[in-house]
Amino acid sequence: MTVDIYWADKYVEKKRSGKEAIGMLKRGQRVFIGSSCGEPQYLIRMLAEASQMFTDLEIVRLLSLETTPLTLIADKSKGRSFNIRSFYLGSAKPRNLAKNMRYITPMNLSEIPRLFTSRRMPIQVALIQVSPPDDFGWMSLGISVDITLAAAQSADLVIAQVNSQMPRALGRSFLHVNEVDVIVEHEEELLTIGALPEFEAANAIGRIIAGLVEDGSTIQISPGATPQATLLAFSDKNDLGIHTHYLTDDIMHLVSRGNVTNRKKGFNDGKLVASSAVGSKNLYEFLNDNPSIEFLPSDYVNDPGIIARHNKMVSMSVPMAMDLTGQVAADALYYNHYSGVTGMLDFIRGAARADGGKSILMFPSTDQQGQRSRIVPMLRDTAIVVPRGDVKYVVTEYGAVNLFGKSLQERAIAMISIAHPEFREELFFEAQKAGLLGAERTLSESIHGIYPVKLEETMKIDGDLITFRPAKPVDDRRIQEHFYNLDKEDIYSRFFNFKTSFVRDDVEGMFQIDYINNLTLLAVVGEFGFGKVVAAGEYYLDPSTNMAEVAFSVDKAWQGKGLGKILIKKLSGAARENGIAGLTAYTLPGNKGMVRLFKTMPYKITTVHQGDVIELTCRFDELA
Repeated sequence: MTVDIYWADKYVEKKRSGKEAIGMLKRGQRVFIGSSCGEPQYLIRMLAEASQMFTDLEIVRLLSLETTPLTLIADKSKGRSFNIRSFYLGSAKPRNLAKNMRYITPMNLSEIPRLFTSRRMPIQVALIQVSPPDDFGWMSLGISVDITLAAAQSADLVIAQVNSQMPRALGRSFLHVNEVDVIVEHEEELLTIGALPEFEAANAIGRIIAGLVEDGSTIQISPGATPQATLLAFSDKNDLGIHTHYLTDDIMHLVSRGNVTNRKKGFNDGKLVASSAVGSKNLYEFLNDNPSIEFLPSDYVNDPGIIARHNKMVSMSVPMAMDLTGQVAADALYYNHYSGVTGMLDFIRGAARADGGKSILMFPSTDQQGQRSRIVPMLRDTAIVVPRGDVKYVVTEYGAVNLFGKSLQERAIAMISIAHPEFREELFFEAQKAGLLGAERTLSESIHGIYPVKLEETMKIDGDLITFRPAKPVDDRRIQEHFYNLDKEDIYSRFFNFKTSFVRDDVEGMFQIDYINNLTLLAVVGEFGFGKVVAAGEYYLDPSTNMAEVAFSVDKAWQGKGLGKILIKKLSGAARENGIAGLTAYTLPGNKGMVRLFKTMPYKITTVHQGDVIELTCRFDELA
């Protein structure tokens, strides 16, 4: 495009009133409306007021809060004035969405711009909102670049509401006065959204997320995540980068606190990249002419190939519900239609392909009233936004699991383990009924156990990262593998016989636990969800004495690194906190390591020889 140096004259020539501009629309045209908080509210009001003049206008937009109810007008006119086409990938389960579900066109956000530019869906008119032109005649789409840029560049007629309150976002967000056909000057407040309501589970979810995200990660955060959870997750992180659909107040706060530097993204270094902004007036002021922020269209920002080029790309999205097989339903929340649902799958797939990337689905285990589980046996009669094959990390306030590479039975066990305890029994029986669990799976105390996240700790020992954590129901196979990998002598020391088989029944007591009366702690190395158990320690309570028996096993290659000492310290601390009086261990006289290990505790140790076995005892109320 050749820029006319006399653009200012043309700007004046193109000025029209809102009524005049809308009067230029013709019956049967397809009309695009700028998206999210950048929608041109004044032009939409003018369109609504003139609705009786038109027949068969097709309104094309992303799902909208509809400050002016075009959908209601479409309903009342029985489609004679307007037809609505909302791009939206959600399930449309909430009542306010379900009644208008016929207007929904499900598409991934990354593909919508090409739909316009290829003219497969030609746009005759684009109603957009822009900042006033700069000295060279360039106007910014501001907080709404995503699919708006493609619509404006491919439309036959572009009507721009020039609003001095629209920030000048940098990046690929600009249209020249010469590219716009009609100018309507009208100043008004931009759409804003307030802080999302906090939920009780946010603290726990934030702490768990913090353990999954490393320094130097590039992150995408769904607006459905609460500020509480977001700040908890990232308040101690360094050199984070941002590549996201929506720029929000939460991200702005992370930048202002120094957690986000964008220096280690590995792609677009030094730049915070987004395609839209939804939030407060402070947020819009923050991005105005900010050289560290680039707004780019959705076919770039949401392109899984682009997303995958970032270092340690982490996608964090908020689903509405998940089933035991890993299928995901998602919806715009009743208080926030800008939930990023339509771009969710793009980021999940892009993050999964990134080097060191993670895609995380995080949500409270129940609805806001605590009456219904958001983990269900099977999603039926609802749109699946994320297929089960794309799901990796899942987090609720009751823990985190990795479903990647897991069988349907392993997935069902994993999802039940992070469901609300009140619903686990029902989910267990429904899973059995559906054939997701084998007959050998039994209901035990662990079905109601609450995973103690506070016992998790990752340490660097001799250059290796080792995570010490409580065992989970999903650990059955890796605990079996741990025992199969032990030396014969270590097996004899642990079990008092040369066992060669460790069938599931033999180890069930180590992962079917309630975390209070019986507790197993594991030392795990490797990727979350695929780690190898290199040491295990457990206690089992004898209710008649209120004493717990402990046992330990450490892989030969990891002996001499102090893993047993860490495990017994953590086990004794947990037992004491759970009201247990003390610990007992039985070992062979030749097992000097176990005797030394027991004596590392700061309690009086009683040693009793019982034939070929030594009994070691300590009480927590008797210090050494």
